[in-house]
Amino acid sequence: MFRVFVVLGALLVATLASAKPLPRFIPAPESRRDERTPRVVMVTNHGKVVIELYADKAPLTVANFLRYVDDGYYDGTIFHRVIAEFMIQGGGFVPGMQEKTTRDPIKNEASNGLSNERGTLAAARTSDPNSATAQFYINVKDNRFLDRVNAHDKVGYAVFGKVIDGMDVIDKIRRVPTGARAGHNDVPLDAVIVRSMRRL
Repeated sequence: MFRVFVVLGALLVATLASAKPLPRFIPAPESRRDERTPRVVMVTNHGKVVIELYADKAPLTVANFLRYVDDGYYDGTIFHRVIAEFMIQGGGFVPGMQEKTTRDPIKNEASNGLSNERGTLAAARTSDPNSATAQFYINVKDNRFLDRVNAHDKVGYAVFGKVIDGMDVIDKIRRVPTGARAGHNDVPLDAVIVRSMRRL
């Protein structure tokens, strides 16, 4: 019996000696996903919306958006332009249609291959392709004519995220009554307010 234990012990030592070293810790896929696709939760007076951002596809636009989020910039802003069969736009005004001050504009990333499909989040801009700052819009239907490959200006609008929970809230917002306010059309008659925007 003693010889059996000795042989087994020798085999164990030999096995451990020949074993390959354990690999260093490798982050779980979820950790890597969080870096590529961070999420934010937007709480409005119509409900809560969760948005996933595509940092790997639109790094400049996502970094810009998250900087505004982290600063609490969007808290108390409104969706100031709502077109039921097109999109809802927000991020730049507070109730009373007072425009907020923004940082410098960023470079357009509409060439990232993402499409303006229903539920996607994109950077709003003027006719200047590189004029996006804080404002964004959420497509309420497929608007592929805004994609770079289809855009009349050959530039397009940069998609950088998508609603992954709360599209029912977006649909509720897009149906609110609108009218003219302070020189702007398609403004909700009762303010649609972003109460808070935070990283998840």
